[in-house]
Amino acid sequence: MPQHLDVALAEVRALLLDPGLTRAVAAGRRRGEPPTVVRAELRPVALKSGSRLQIVTDDGARPYTRNVEPGPEADAAVDALLAEPFGNWHVETATATLQLRVTKRGEAQVHRAAAQRGTDPTGSHDRAKEHLLDPGDPLFAAIGGSAAKRRQVDAFLRALAATLPDDLTGPLRVVDLGCGNAYLTFAAYRYLAGRGLDVELVGVDVREDQRQRNTALAGELGCADQVRFVAGTILDAAVEPAPDLVLALHACDTATDEALARAVGWRARWVLAAPCCHHDLAAQLRAHPAPGPYDPLVRQGILRERFADVLTDALRAALLRLHGYRVEVVEFVDSQHTPRNLLLRARYTGAEPTAQQRDEYRALIGEWQLTPRLQTLLDRQARSG
Repeated sequence: MPQHLDVALAEVRALLLDPGLTRAVAAGRRRGEPPTVVRAELRPVALKSGSRLQIVTDDGARPYTRNVEPGPEADAAVDALLAEPFGNWHVETATATLQLRVTKRGEAQVHRAAAQRGTDPTGSHDRAKEHLLDPGDPLFAAIGGSAAKRRQVDAFLRALAATLPDDLTGPLRVVDLGCGNAYLTFAAYRYLAGRGLDVELVGVDVREDQRQRNTALAGELGCADQVRFVAGTILDAAVEPAPDLVLALHACDTATDEALARAVGWRARWVLAAPCCHHDLAAQLRAHPAPGPYDPLVRQGILRERFADVLTDALRAALLRLHGYRVEVVEFVDSQHTPRNLLLRARYTGAEPTAQQRDEYRALIGEWQLTPRLQTLLDRQARSG
């Protein structure tokens, strides 16, 4: 439930000055109130002269670091930061985690959780378990927090964390294309907001009932101002302004191609796509004889389907590279949790493709007589753009 901002900030102040503080980040902006710095990070440090509170602020041009002494100096520095109109605070101590978000109405949305502790593999001592999203987060109560689902969420968030730069600041626009029941959508928002980022997220799904359900859940989780949902197809849904980050998780068959095409059209800075089923190229493989000695790869149905899976994602990665993206293909969760565990992780660099990359792609589709759906969509965008 929303609470008075002054009360919430007093709680944040107490944690920032707590000897058990481990890390805190402030970022984002309140509506109509830009802070004088875009980000602030606080952590305790041990210097030769004694313990200090290290404060790193970034004005958008460069970071500035200072180490303040506990007592009046630290009190004054913390009070000055709390007076800044940051939109988000994320504070971690040895015993608790607090996330504060200021709504557009100026109210405080606060999530508190106890630190999670467990035993290390040797059993010799307790250590804090590293979860990118607290297992006690209200999201898990809303979606059904089974251990398998928590592992999948954590694996996805680790892939997301590996994609975005550690020093990312400023507003972040995110779209989740084909979001379904949106539990990974909400997990992405909770994690990114917890990093102190000012996040605006749009979930797209073709079903109106899913839009209504997900919108209601956003209200329950206190993030309806930042997370909204639209009903529409991946190709046609209105998403304004263009996003920085595109998610497409388990979009079926050519829906993944549609999501990747939109990402390229937007020149999204980052793309995370976990493909689902692959039928389009499998059908094309059945329609043409295999080249050269490769008939054993596609003669049996099960082998043809598996080969089509690999070939589809290899061609998707190749096409993204031809359009200025650096691409990695990785597993993002153990196959025992889901057989669809491949992840295309792409970052836009704007680099021109090499002649070798062009030749390899043309030779591959020519040899197998294929027209990938993603290529068709990208060609259509180029003609219309």
